[in-house]
Amino acid sequence: MTPVLPALVSRLSLAQKVTLLTGASTWTLASEPAVGLASIMVSDGPTGVRGPAMDDRDPSASLPSATSIAAAWDLDRVRRLGKLIAAEARAKGVGVVLGPTINLHRSPRGGRHFEAYSEDPWLTGEIAAAYIESLQAEGVAATPKHYIANDSETERESVDVIVDERTLRELYLAPFERAVQAGAWMVMSSYNKVNGAHAASNDLLRTPLKDEWGFDGVVVSDWNGVKDTVQSANAAQDLVMPGPDGPWGAALIAAVQAGEVPESALDEKVERLLRLAARIGALEGAPAAKDVPAWTAPAIAELLREAAADGMVLIRNDGVLPLEGAPKVAVIGQHAQHGRGQGGGSAMVFPAVEHSPWDGIAEAFPGAVAAPGLPPVAELRPFSRGALTTPDGEAGTQVHYIGESGEEFGAETFPSGRFGWLFAPELARSQRLEFRTVYTAEQSGPQRIGFAGLGRATLRIDGETVVDEEIAPLADDLVSGVLHPPVRSAEVDLEAGQQVRIELDLVPFLPGGFPFAMILLGTESVFGDPAAELQRAVDAARDADVAIVVVGTSDSIESEGFDRPTLALPEGQDDLVRRIAAVNDRTIVVVNSGAPVLMPWIDEVAAVLLSWFPGQEFGTALADVLRGAVEPGGRMTTTWARAQEDVPVWNTTPQDGRLAYDEGLHIGYRAWAARPDGPVPVAPFGSGLGYTRWRIADEKAILSDEGARISATVTNVGGRSGKQVVQAFVSRVDDSAIDRPALWLAGFATVRAAAGVATPIAIEIPQRAFQHWSVEEHAWIAEPGRYAVRIGAGVDALGDEHIITID
Repeated sequence: MTPVLPALVSRLSLAQKVTLLTGASTWTLASEPAVGLASIMVSDGPTGVRGPAMDDRDPSASLPSATSIAAAWDLDRVRRLGKLIAAEARAKGVGVVLGPTINLHRSPRGGRHFEAYSEDPWLTGEIAAAYIESLQAEGVAATPKHYIANDSETERESVDVIVDERTLRELYLAPFERAVQAGAWMVMSSYNKVNGAHAASNDLLRTPLKDEWGFDGVVVSDWNGVKDTVQSANAAQDLVMPGPDGPWGAALIAAVQAGEVPESALDEKVERLLRLAARIGALEGAPAAKDVPAWTAPAIAELLREAAADGMVLIRNDGVLPLEGAPKVAVIGQHAQHGRGQGGGSAMVFPAVEHSPWDGIAEAFPGAVAAPGLPPVAELRPFSRGALTTPDGEAGTQVHYIGESGEEFGAETFPSGRFGWLFAPELARSQRLEFRTVYTAEQSGPQRIGFAGLGRATLRIDGETVVDEEIAPLADDLVSGVLHPPVRSAEVDLEAGQQVRIELDLVPFLPGGFPFAMILLGTESVFGDPAAELQRAVDAARDADVAIVVVGTSDSIESEGFDRPTLALPEGQDDLVRRIAAVNDRTIVVVNSGAPVLMPWIDEVAAVLLSWFPGQEFGTALADVLRGAVEPGGRMTTTWARAQEDVPVWNTTPQDGRLAYDEGLHIGYRAWAARPDGPVPVAPFGSGLGYTRWRIADEKAILSDEGARISATVTNVGGRSGKQVVQAFVSRVDDSAIDRPALWLAGFATVRAAAGVATPIAIEIPQRAFQHWSVEEHAWIAEPGRYAVRIGAGVDALGDEHIITID
């Protein structure tokens, strides 16, 4: 039996209550023996559970990005991924996972676009609900974030998002409402302001979140997201992170004693925290934490390979795919060798294994040849596990912490060339970090050995000083600067198996005084003459039966902390595609990005496959799709423009601190549909090709107790098994007294069937699909009249109208 929570709260002093309402550390909540409360660990978790470390000492499964998961339109798989996340969390001692991210793709420029599911609020909510329910069924709390209107990164901690009430309700609040209906145990407030007040101090935390929707969980702040004491404490913000310092603490005790904050407000917050603890097995007297068995590495790989392939979207195919027989394949592009499985920022995890596109293609197509074609971007690839030994002969790298007196006060061993600290006390105390390791060369030839980091640095290779300088952030945003520090390296000529001693002394740069640092030791790619390397790629493509060009972005382009200034691919990639396509008319382009990019060459190539950021199994999943072992199962959940000037909602840059959502309800496909005579997107919402053909027939729509139901028969009329996603959209037929989108998504059915099989479907369309938010009545109401329901395989491929009349 769960203890009576108010009785537990009554046992606590004011000081004890206040202590519980701020984290005990960066990743833990405070314990309290007086009420049987154990410490709770939280972890970032949108695409994997990293745990408390910002390095790979405890590797994590790396899931496909949210854009990839959403593109599969498969809620059952989302539930399976949720169970994997729960198992990963339990294995790391984590009780609360900080995800999913359910902000919307308002503008394709958004830096964390890859981390959110869709431009559509209903679809975002349905995917989030499946994830939350499956994760919490295993006794691990989900944390939908970031509440609210945190849809871009520019000036994210201070921007004031100006958005009208109806738009808030119908777009940006809608996924959170669905998350609460799914039973979310925690919600994270965002950094930004909304209509004048910071999210952590905003009335929106009380209404609608708690009062109207009945959310009975904990509202946790984004890290350092609470900017005041009294206003946030009087709002419905419950928990400040990180700890133990913060704006509450002693200041909150003083505010209560001064009558500025009622102690009853703290009692409610503490009760919510104890309820969370009871749910995850961290409160004495409540049911124990559920036993969640760990997954084996093969089981993880199988699910993530399947998920990555099923999220890939084929947007062009002249018949070249799937590849049959044993063609001679040329694999072109730096991304082929070093594919990007994830974006940057707090969503990053560190997997034990990653399969590049080249890994998968080379295994699937023996005899394939590779040519990068373009110089690599200036980035360091950390030394891998197994390539490093400490001076004592153990595996890894020793890091020594040196205090102000010059005395060493601690040391740790890291397994690879990747190091990270976030709000770490050992980093805060360090005047200097000393890295000591021995690298065993994995191949012969010239290599550039170096590091990436910020601060006063001295790098020695076999005793020779090769770097001695002060290194400052490249980006104005300090978080971005730390996540993507400059690289310094020196070229050395090595034989395979040769060992070199590497010593790095670093006085770390701490942004704003915060103990936050990301350091890499590793190698930069050595590249030959650019013109000669490009010609080598062209020659390889000319001699091949099929050319596969892999292009894309990276975690330094798509990341938390900043928005993208352009949708263009990095310099040289468009020209590379065109040069390859000019000599091989069977050129397949794989676009490895988490968010929309421009593809000015799309009409010049045989096929285009969007892989998104597909996680650790990129190469294996890609090979499965290319050779036809599986279909590319994805359909677009966000619209891609043909040209940058076509994008209907572009701006993410505040003016005088304010970002106005002047487009109102018209974002994503809704905004494109509002311009019927305007430009046409290159990849419309809901679209995507497979390897078979489908027919939708016998459509019938009727009113139901829940709203409406549309049924149909979906037949695979092609020659192989496949997948189809049938989407239902609603639109207003009669004139309306209010502004409305031209159409909006209201349901879908995902069909998998063998060749020749007819599958009956029934899509339930909820009452909410026929309602709008009335500001005057402060309620959801349905405007009487006629509505049309249409189904099809994408917003650009809808069938006949079926009229539903609402009285």
